[in-house]
This record gives sequence, C-alpha cells and structure tokens, in this order.
Amino acid sequence: MNIKEIKSERVGDSYYKINHPSGLTIYVYPKEGYNSAYAIFGTKYGSINTSFSLDGGNKITVPDGIAHYLEHKLFECEEGDAFVRYAKTGANANAYTSFEKTCYLFECTEKFDESLEILLDFVQEPYFTAETVAKEQGIIGQEIKMYDDSPEWRVMFNMLEGMYKNHPVKIDIAGTVESIAEITAEKLYEIYNVFYNLNNMVLCVAGNVTVEQVLNTADKMLKKCEKHDITNYFEAEPYEICEPYVEQSFSVSMPLFNLGFKEKADKLLNVKQLACTDILLSMIASQTSTLYRQMLDENLINSSFSYELFEGPGYCSVIFGGESRAPKQAAECIKQYISKIKAEGLDKEDFEITKKAVYGDAVSSLNSVSSIANSVINYHFNDNEMFSYIDAVAEAEFEDITKRLSEMLDVNNCTLSVVKQAEEE
Repeated sequence: MNIKEIKSERVGDSYYKINHPSGLTIYVYPKEGYNSAYAIFGTKYGSINTSFSLDGGNKITVPDGIAHYLEHKLFECEEGDAFVRYAKTGANANAYTSFEKTCYLFECTEKFDESLEILLDFVQEPYFTAETVAKEQGIIGQEIKMYDDSPEWRVMFNMLEGMYKNHPVKIDIAGTVESIAEITAEKLYEIYNVFYNLNNMVLCVAGNVTVEQVLNTADKMLKKCEKHDITNYFEAEPYEICEPYVEQSFSVSMPLFNLGFKEKADKLLNVKQLACTDILLSMIASQTSTLYRQMLDENLINSSFSYELFEGPGYCSVIFGGESRAPKQAAECIKQYISKIKAEGLDKEDFEITKKAVYGDAVSSLNSVSSIANSVINYHFNDNEMFSYIDAVAEAEFEDITKRLSEMLDVNNCTLSVVKQAEEE
C-alpha cells in the first residue's frame, strides 16, 4: 500500500493520498480540533457517459438518465434502505449525479467508523430486481416532470441545447420519461460492473479522522477489483453554437436568463488555466466589479446574478445569469463590457485586488470539511490537485490573465437563454 503525504508550505496544511490494494484511491484530510467528519465516495461516471466500451470491446450505448437512476437504486438492498441504517448512526447522508460523476456522501459528529462502513458496504452491494426497477420509474418520472416545471432548471438546459449540437451535456441528467422506460435491472448491473469498479472510484474523507481509522474500515470493507480500460465515446462537437437565442414562457415573477459563452474543449484545463480563469471571471463579474455595479445601477440585475466556469470532458463554457427585468439588455451589457476589456485591456490594480480575494476564498474553503472533500474529488477526477491550484492562484501574473482573456469569451459564440413571464405571450 502506497501512502503519500501532500503538503502545502503556503497554507501549512497537508493530507494523504493512499493507493489501496483493492484498486481504490483514498484521500484523508485530518482536521485536528474539528467536531465533524465528512466522507464522499464517488465514481467517474455521470449522465454524459452513455456510450462506452470495456477493454477495447464493442461499443455499448445505454439510455439517457441511467446514471442518475442507478444512484437512486443503489441505496436499496435486500436488508433494507441505507438511509435507515444511517439513522442509527446519526449521520446526515446524501448522493448526487452530475454530468461526469456520481457521489455518495455523509457527514457526522459521532460513530464515524460505523457510518463509513455503511457507505462502503451499500455502494459495493448492488441489488436490482425487475419489480424494484419498475417501481422507481414512476418516482423518477415525477422528478423529471418537477425539473421540467422548474424555470431555473429549464433556463440552463435550454441554454445548453442552444450551445451544444452533439455533446450529451445538453441532455437532462435525469433523462426523459421515455428514456428511463428503457432501463432494466440487467442494464443497471451492466453499467454498475463497468463504472463502479474501485479502480474508477475515489474515497475522500476530511475532518475529525485519522489515516489509520479510515484504513481500518477500508481494509475490512473493500473488495479487490481487477483494473479494466474504459473508453467513453462522444460525437465530435463543433466550436460554434447552434442557436444564439432561446426562450420559454413560465409563470415567474421576474424573467431569468443564462448567457453561455461556448469555449474550446479539446482537453480539460490545467490548474494554471483554472486559476487564471477564476481570477478573470471574478474581475469581470464579482460583486465588486465595474460590470456588476453598472448593471445593478441600471436595474438590469439583482443579487441573484452569478457566474461560473462550466467544464467537463468534451465541454467547456462560461455562464452568466440570474433574474433580470430586461434579460436581452443585461446580456448585451455583458457582451459590450467583454468587448471593451478585450480592446482596451484589464486594470492591473484590479487584478492585484481580485487575485487576493480569489486566494482568500480558496484558503478559507479549507475550514469546511465538505468543501475540502468535494474539492479533492473534483481535482482528482480532472487530474489536478487542490494545493497546486492554490499555488497557481498565488503565483498568477497579470500577463497570464490577459492571455486567458484573449483565449476565451468570444462574444460571437454565445447563447442567451431566457425564461420570460407567461403573461407576455
């Protein structure tokens, strides 16, 4: 077993990476003096992984929404529901499926060992029958309809549909009522056996724990897995967007908008690119930025305004959005501001202030056990490392940010999605 300490001289913290004999990668980030512990057990398998092959074999295609469906079903076992077991330890448990991963997690202040045992047990023990799978279709069908009725959800996916021609990131994580009707127990076992191999998974634990504690439970619970080669297939995606404008009517008190800039996505960003992008976006659109203040003064946005880098295998975009009484004007204001700073350049003093703020946010996130564990798992799946990102923020130069601006935010390659008030019809 290989145990490596990952240390940051800059922030004075360290954590441990363990290559477990079972094939699982384990991270342990002890936080002395903390009351709680947080564990997250994830697989590199999300809603976009619908076409794949194993060990160079035939290409397999599965229904949209099956990753999310599997997440729901995995909590069931012959002995009962995993949530019932967690209730006995007092842990607060949950799970989620994103575009590129599925994660199972809990947080607790006591009985950590017992809770970790439950986590490692039920995720490794799938139990699917024709009856239980059929029963779940109605439940998830209702969930899909609920999301279809959510203006926040629709404004985002309408934007993704406007931006992406082929990439499955434009498809709802839960799939459709029609696609989940194709899911069977056999298909669930098939994808479970491919993607829930411990070599494709990671366990991150942070808080009031020790390496020895985690390894004692891991050694007891983990079953050795043979490593396999998984190949995911995505259709070639053009750089250009599909539609510049998409709208839908909803009964909302104020219109919503998402303005998405489609970026090149040949490969995932490295830590330096991530750090520079985060500083740049904060300079452009944080609550202390010129653009934010201007749009607020002109009553084009409110405090719901946000921005994010949205990135994963084969897709990358920058999204600005929120509520707006005049979404088209707000989007135009953002595009004009980006064109202006591309033409006239960024402010160096603004860069220095923003860099300190982004660095401060990154370091302060190390005070939260959930932030630590979720960050570590995200960096792991993207072949990056958390302390390297913090170093990259601290070492970013003004010229790096200027270069990043020149590479992204093409005002001629963006999609505006608007959810407008139904009475405007």
